[in-house]
Amino acid sequence: MLQNKKILLGVTGGIAAYKAIELASNLSKTGAIVRTIMTDHAREFISPINFAAITHQKVYWDQWDINDPIAHISLADWADILVIAPSTANMIAKTAHGLSDDLLSTTILAFTKPILFVPAMNVNMYSNPIVQSNLDILRKRGIFCLDPDKGNLACGYEGKGRFPDIEEITYAIATYLEHRLDLKGKRILITAGGTIESIDPIRSITNRSSGKMGIDLARAAFLRGAKTTLVHANINEKVPYYLDSISVTSAEDMKQAVMGLYNDNDIIIMTAAVADFTPEIKIDKKIKKKSIPNINLKLTDDILYELGKIKDSNHMLIGFAAETENLEEYALDKLIHKNLDWIIANHINVSGKVNTEILMLSKASKFVASGSKFQVSHFILDRITYG
Repeated sequence: MLQNKKILLGVTGGIAAYKAIELASNLSKTGAIVRTIMTDHAREFISPINFAAITHQKVYWDQWDINDPIAHISLADWADILVIAPSTANMIAKTAHGLSDDLLSTTILAFTKPILFVPAMNVNMYSNPIVQSNLDILRKRGIFCLDPDKGNLACGYEGKGRFPDIEEITYAIATYLEHRLDLKGKRILITAGGTIESIDPIRSITNRSSGKMGIDLARAAFLRGAKTTLVHANINEKVPYYLDSISVTSAEDMKQAVMGLYNDNDIIIMTAAVADFTPEIKIDKKIKKKSIPNINLKLTDDILYELGKIKDSNHMLIGFAAETENLEEYALDKLIHKNLDWIIANHINVSGKVNTEILMLSKASKFVASGSKFQVSHFILDRITYG
């Protein structure tokens, strides 16, 4: 998604400045062209040589560079997106109030394309009402802000203010190059992962699912402004720090969680691989290997079907179908039988992989899409939103 994109990275003077080197490296590896502007305070923490060596591009800091006397204009014209990471409280305040006394702050004022701020600072500084008011000003003016993570901070404090994972910043950049907060005001519930049905305290029945598709959908929806809730069973992926998430185990657990949240959401997207069968009797002690046990199974409740029965005009319901054959035929049957607005079908051979290929069906439309699961997530959200 970032191949040949021109990214202007602004680095300000916080302790997290050294992490911007890793961000520049990651962006360059994706195929983006990265140029860097450093403030004078940032150069107190790290050397411009680090960024030049990694990006193979010039690093800028002098507003009075004789070789480029109007660098704030030429750089603003050159870049597709401006990312300030990390961003200090000082740079947030200067931008909010239109101050420009160095190369980065003047470039921000000259920039007419997407701008992303990634604040990182002490928890007390970040929670200060002045900082929060300044961030609100930026958001109201159409500037994107990715909240910091929670955790142990360099100053010895613990709380919200930590520089986010590089991966999450990269996802945000990829999103805001193409999208805006077009899902703001929407409430979206997404399920992910494979449920686990216990046979005894050790053994279980489950469905293979990494949960990546559901997590990427939730990530994309959140970054585009939706109030997003993720209900996940067993997953192999890390849940983004900014998501509201609920962890469940069994199909019954997932049913209770989803039904309880249904009325609070506008759009429900069921990507979870919910087990179709569960043991009739749960044994509370480990089964010994003296003999092979006979395990009687019963069907679990079909959560998607139950949601389809109660769906009204205020809700949109989207299902997923992983198949081994007859993809369109089986998907269309589920679409109608379960009263869905859309169904997304894929072959099971893409399960757990970074890339996917989907068939997306409604009663009136058919689309095919392929790419990374994050790319496809945005495609799905576009179709749900715009048809």
